[in-house]
Amino acid sequence: MIRLFRNLAIGGAACAAAATLAATGCVTASSVSQPQEVQMGQQYAAQINQQLPLVQDAEVNRYINVLGDSLAHVTPRSDLEWHFYIVDSPDINAFAVPGGYIYVNRGLIERAQNMSELAGPMGHEIGHVVLRHSIKQMAQQQNANMGASLICGFTRVCANGGGALIQLGGGALFAKFSRQDESEADHEGVIFTTKAGIDPRGIPDMFQILLDERKTRPDAVSAWFASHPLEEDRIRATREEIAQLVPPAQLETLTRDTRNFHAFQDRLRGLPHAPQRRTQ
Repeated sequence: MIRLFRNLAIGGAACAAAATLAATGCVTASSVSQPQEVQMGQQYAAQINQQLPLVQDAEVNRYINVLGDSLAHVTPRSDLEWHFYIVDSPDINAFAVPGGYIYVNRGLIERAQNMSELAGPMGHEIGHVVLRHSIKQMAQQQNANMGASLICGFTRVCANGGGALIQLGGGALFAKFSRQDESEADHEGVIFTTKAGIDPRGIPDMFQILLDERKTRPDAVSAWFASHPLEEDRIRATREEIAQLVPPAQLETLTRDTRNFHAFQDRLRGLPHAPQRRTQ
């Protein structure tokens, strides 16, 4: 499978924002205000949206945003202006940008067997934003070259000349979260999907799909595993957490699938794929 490579220039505005934070001395996640986080997210998302092939169909974008909003609006950060995008890539992946920007690969959507298996990973990525995991990672990069270091840490690449090389075959190579971060995001995903009236079992079920696909088509899920530690014990832990947090009677009342999801999925499958390109 051909990977997509693009040069993503490190924007002057983003560097300036990072440098401003660094100038204060010791930078922590708590020292980054929400307006600063939102501004940083807007700048990164603008660059990502220029580099990534995004699905432009109005109907499928409406669906992904309605589903995403139903999850985001039950979180403690419902005041953020959330944005949801479909990346036109066959690889399975999803990632989040600080400030409320969530990207889901076409490959993940097409492999979901029901609506909850899409909502679950989206709730997980929303959890990373709610818990400010990316901001926490960025705040750890405290050195004289803070502007470039923040961007390198955020994208898992380093500046090379005037820009940074980012592998886009399955999204972007964002910093690999720790197992604790992933566990915390799983926990939030369970809570958010349940509050939104969606069956949280879609989270471990999609994880199982990913593990099964890694055995047969490892290239298709390499982007996910590059940024999301995932093994059988995490699936087991998520299922145990669901059993502890959601009473069986309530679980049976939650939505697992809908006709609208399959109509959305069928429409997406019918759209032409973005051409796969490689730049040296």
